[in-house]
Amino acid sequence: MKKMKKFNLSRKLMMGAAFACALSVTLSSCEDDDDKQVKPTGSNPVNTVEVNTNVTTDVTWTKDNVYLLTGRISVEAGASLTINAGTVIKGEAGTGANATALVVARGAKIMANGTASEPIIFTSADDQITSGTIASPNLDADQNGKWGGVIVLGKAPISASTPEAQIEGIPTSDANGLYGGTDLTDNSGVLNYVSIRHGGTNIGSGNEINGLTLGGVGNGTSISNIEIVGNQDDGIEWFGGNVNVTNALVWNVGDDGIDTDQAWKGTLDNFVVITVAGHSFELDGPEGSANGSHTIKNGTVVASDAANMVFSKDLINTDGNSQVSLENIHITGIGASQQINRTIDNPLVTFSNVTLDVAAANLGNYIADASTKNGISAATTATATGKANVSVFTWTWAANAGKTAGL
Repeated sequence: MKKMKKFNLSRKLMMGAAFACALSVTLSSCEDDDDKQVKPTGSNPVNTVEVNTNVTTDVTWTKDNVYLLTGRISVEAGASLTINAGTVIKGEAGTGANATALVVARGAKIMANGTASEPIIFTSADDQITSGTIASPNLDADQNGKWGGVIVLGKAPISASTPEAQIEGIPTSDANGLYGGTDLTDNSGVLNYVSIRHGGTNIGSGNEINGLTLGGVGNGTSISNIEIVGNQDDGIEWFGGNVNVTNALVWNVGDDGIDTDQAWKGTLDNFVVITVAGHSFELDGPEGSANGSHTIKNGTVVASDAANMVFSKDLINTDGNSQVSLENIHITGIGASQQINRTIDNPLVTFSNVTLDVAAANLGNYIADASTKNGISAATTATATGKANVSVFTWTWAANAGKTAGL
């Protein structure tokens, strides 16, 4: 009997200690010394994991937890962050130097390999979404600026004033924000079946974080099946590099849908852009002596939603020194003042089977240099060829909201 009483007392002590730790979830004494990068928080400490320091060793995030980013979290060089299918990652609110974001530094990897049935979702801490749900239960698809976004940086060449640069949105004091180099085959990991939502928090005057930023990312990186919803700045922006992206959907962003800079040399293949507030395409030229052209092909753009008074600023915007091939792209929902800004004084921009859903007699109204149409023609959405294959986007919030129907 004495031994039994001693066992019961010991068990009670252990249970009491565990209960005390559960009540004091922010105390370091309750953490595993080998895993101080994360700690449980909130009313359900089993399912919410607070991420408050950089990832410096290989780490795996699993769908039985929700991961809460409390600030700018970097996966540092030499470390790999694996995110299992179905995992939800949320970012707390923060602006300026305190903007919340996930940064994959040069030499680091992110292995975020979701599936169509279990996508990986990055969203705001205000979002009540849980694993296995597609649409937010409490945030509208146009709500933005609630956290930062996802930034992937690599060692591939860029065209800037220097061979490497500091990515926008990251203070110069943070070396994890550097990108660029000489490695064309640089591998930053995998992004597959990933939805990024409600981001783009302001980091300075008129300067916000993109939904997905790709700086100097090499073609050893695999990026496919990406959705950006309700970002305050651009949907996807490339800064040099040569990574390829397939099956991307951008919906309801506050600036440009597809933005390219610094002589990105990759290909965007099969994409949809829906009702962005800025340019559907903002395609800038090199910023340094290095040249390089990219290809954007097989896409469908919805330039406006007149019923809800949502109109893009413009259709395709290029510079005189832009270098890009635009192929098999159909644009519908075109407003009266929306145009392709130039087709004459940018000799390294080519158009092939770019169709506008307007009357053929009015086509010139939507091309600033109307005398030179350069592979641009009129076609209805029903008859246009070379559009996006929207069947691959059934897993997205946009598709489930009916936004890809009829495209």
